[in-house]
Amino acid sequence: MQTTYDVIVIGAGHAGCEAANAAALTGCRTLLLTIDLDKLAHMSCNPSIGGPAKGHLVREIDALGGLIARITDRAAIQIRTLNESKGPAVQSLRAQCDKHLYAQLMKETLERVPNLDIRQAMVERIVPLSPFTLHPSSFTIITHTGFTYAARSIILTTGTFLRGRAITGDATWGAGRAGEAPSLALGENLATLGFPLVRLKTGTPPRIHARTIDFSMTEVQHGSDVPLYFGHYYEIVDCGLRIVDCTALDNPQSTIHNPQSTIHNPQSAIASVYPHVRLDGWRPQVPCYLIHTTPEFHEIIRANLHRAPLFSGVIEGVGPRYCPSIEDKIVRFADKERHGLFLEPEGWGTSEVYVQGCNTSLPEDVQWAMLRSIPALRNVELTRVGYAIEYDAVATGEVGADLQARRMPGMFLAGQINGTTGYEEAAAQGLMAGINAARHVRNESAIILGRDQAYIGVLLDDLVTKEIREPYRMFTSRAEHRLLLRSDNADLRLTPLARELGLVDAHRAEAVERKREQSADLRARLEGWRIFPSAAINAALGAASVEPLSQPMSAFELLARPNLRYDQLQVALGLPDAPPVVIEQVEIESKYGGYINRQRREVARLHKMDSRRIPPDLDYTAISGLRNEARQVLARFRPATLGQAGRLAGITPADVTIILFALERR
Repeated sequence: MQTTYDVIVIGAGHAGCEAANAAALTGCRTLLLTIDLDKLAHMSCNPSIGGPAKGHLVREIDALGGLIARITDRAAIQIRTLNESKGPAVQSLRAQCDKHLYAQLMKETLERVPNLDIRQAMVERIVPLSPFTLHPSSFTIITHTGFTYAARSIILTTGTFLRGRAITGDATWGAGRAGEAPSLALGENLATLGFPLVRLKTGTPPRIHARTIDFSMTEVQHGSDVPLYFGHYYEIVDCGLRIVDCTALDNPQSTIHNPQSTIHNPQSAIASVYPHVRLDGWRPQVPCYLIHTTPEFHEIIRANLHRAPLFSGVIEGVGPRYCPSIEDKIVRFADKERHGLFLEPEGWGTSEVYVQGCNTSLPEDVQWAMLRSIPALRNVELTRVGYAIEYDAVATGEVGADLQARRMPGMFLAGQINGTTGYEEAAAQGLMAGINAARHVRNESAIILGRDQAYIGVLLDDLVTKEIREPYRMFTSRAEHRLLLRSDNADLRLTPLARELGLVDAHRAEAVERKREQSADLRARLEGWRIFPSAAINAALGAASVEPLSQPMSAFELLARPNLRYDQLQVALGLPDAPPVVIEQVEIESKYGGYINRQRREVARLHKMDSRRIPPDLDYTAISGLRNEARQVLARFRPATLGQAGRLAGITPADVTIILFALERR
């Protein structure tokens, strides 16, 4: 017996869930296969979403109709804005989630998606069918039970499961995550199909019991006092556009809204565990806590480096540079007397706490000793020890910007199999892989976002133009046009495209256009609102804590002053009322307009390079004057445009010019 689908997604982490949702929403009959149905989008590492650049990705995924933002908004136990004192380009949201509720909500959501089936099975083999057969499908999928499925397109989102190995001290065992079997046969199958594989490594810290922490010796970090959401929630009313409380859109039977649930019970056990829980704000929130390592902590690690798999040769894979193990930090930053660690609760219904910043694969006895050397953790009890995970990923150059495997049309790869790390990076890839797999089925051209359109575009462009030697993580510094790619305008940039693709409904698209129109209208009104210095005007400004005028200017020019807010001018000058999201756009345009226009001019210049396509079959060996190194790099990465070619390591401006001349002759 064989069941046929348009798209089959293998793996149900954050990449797989977004891929399956996107493919199904665009009308393809889709199947999501996972080893464990209870762990869809399981947060095996830190149960947090967002942060610098990562939060931007989440907002963009939501603008394109993805799931991660709305699931986070419902499962968050704390949310706040990072980098509030800095400019809007680097401000971003970060939420701590209830890890079990998150997975539960993701499962409930996907089960309601039309055109989507979800099955529990371990895939062991992928059989690509010959293009010369008359079979309507391109791939046969064989599971561990011998059952087979067929599909025209497949998406691999295998996470850390491909030949995964867990490591703690001298102990090593096969695992994709702690307590879960690795995918051995599929990893061997990919190697047989010709995919070059590399070994990467990631890690987790120990988890500890909240009741054994002395919170009086920590620094408390509370969530936001004002409502914050990753998702875009709109309602069009007579006066224009307004944001609605996202909880009004939730299922009233959901765990988070049950009045008897832990989250709403002021006498709940969780409130007695964490002494600073806030139950009376805009939503209940659990704080996080800051502690620091000690000289004793450092000495314990140094004394046991000979037992550390990271240094003894047990670990072969390369780990993420920007999220190193604690033993690596102690060695690399030997001059630092202490490192900050964050104690982050894992949910409403558990007393387990994640020790952020303490990833380790040291032996278990060392983990106990080093944590108990910290004053707040003198009597701490470990519930789970930290461990490292080694796994297979596909080598750089194997996928194009559409995430399709170059050597196997119809197969798409997303997430850690492409050498990235992080839920957000995986979810972004999954979304785009789902879109493009569906378009492949319908023989439509791929959707490829530019570096000036989205952080998602930056991510995918980096994956196809840079040598990934360690797990890739997104940072705001990677986006050269980051002032154009702010969190606040993700919907304006991407939701119109989502509507064209069928990923969002007409109501939502209409609300985004209303926001765009109202922002333009308010800006025009402020630019035409002339203000002349006078005793009365300056007195009104002074009463609103605004510096007096010395020369005539428009209200828009006045708003450009640093630290001046729109509400102050409303009080002083009677400026028109407008929705907060509209005011936010106009404030940013007034204060950063010069920089924004400069970046737009740079984007227009670069578009000329990125709009010049390079045929995929271009023979670089036949191009006269091209350096041998350039030929090798270009043949390996196969850039789709001149702009992509210019961003490849080892390609010079002279090489790009030679390619341009070759294209002109062609």
